[in-house]
Amino acid sequence: MSAMEIETTAEGALVPVASFKDKAFNLLPPLMVAAVLLFWSQAPQAVLDSEWTLTITSPLIMLIVLGLEQVHERHAGWRMNRQEFFTDLFYVVLSATVISWLTVRLAENPLLAAKASLGIATPSITQLPWLVQALMVFTIIEFGQYWMHRLMHNWTPFWLTHAPHHHITQLNAAKGAVGNPIELFLISLSVIALLDFDKTAMFAAFNLGGVVSTFAHANVRANPPIWYSFFLTTIRHHSLHHSVAYENTRCNYGNSLILLDRIFGTYREGEGIEVGQDDRRRLSILEQTLFPFQPLIDRYKARRAQASDAAPA
Repeated sequence: MSAMEIETTAEGALVPVASFKDKAFNLLPPLMVAAVLLFWSQAPQAVLDSEWTLTITSPLIMLIVLGLEQVHERHAGWRMNRQEFFTDLFYVVLSATVISWLTVRLAENPLLAAKASLGIATPSITQLPWLVQALMVFTIIEFGQYWMHRLMHNWTPFWLTHAPHHHITQLNAAKGAVGNPIELFLISLSVIALLDFDKTAMFAAFNLGGVVSTFAHANVRANPPIWYSFFLTTIRHHSLHHSVAYENTRCNYGNSLILLDRIFGTYREGEGIEVGQDDRRRLSILEQTLFPFQPLIDRYKARRAQASDAAPA
């Protein structure tokens, strides 16, 4: 350590010796995780029962991390500009409104109806300690998202919905919400509605995932301790997944629970700085929306051009 002011992390990576500011920021992800769990377990009942509480806490987490980007950014090249801000805002609002509405109507309500019709009940879950319930919800959601994410990288029809998310050319706290609407709907699916978890434990799990995944996309210079990064996804893990090189996109699928990658053999150590796909061309909102249908659109245009060329003059 000394001359070059370099040290080796517990994961074997060479990093500059951390300043006091660095050390403080390294602890922010686990501290925010603890704050979320503390809030949902100890807040006044009137606050917990309010339908507005989750609506407020979810964007508040993102706003806090976006603020941290202004204080201690990771890469200048990821700095948010006006165009990125309004694009991200569009997708955040889309996810919180249209995608959320579709998820409730097309997934959660049918699952609840099936649960009632089939007489499915899991009363034993409600007897578990509150923290155990929250961690169970978090793990179940992450398990589904991990395999959905892997499917999106291994089957073309699903990849076409997910590819726009990999066309982003910078990472920041709002980028987890950016993607094709079909993908945003698919990754919102889970089987939690079939199980009888405490409502506040579910909301705590949602916000827990929000904290971890927001930091995992954020332009914040924070390298959490090994006892955090062994289990939970960090920006180092996820930036590697967003790297331009194809082989780097085939690892670190865990949205918030990187432990699943370690278990299923898809974990890879490293970090990405240059992110995007192909020639790193940024897609517009319209291009992202139409992306899954682009092969059909191109085929249609080719047939029209062929028919036009074949037509008599």
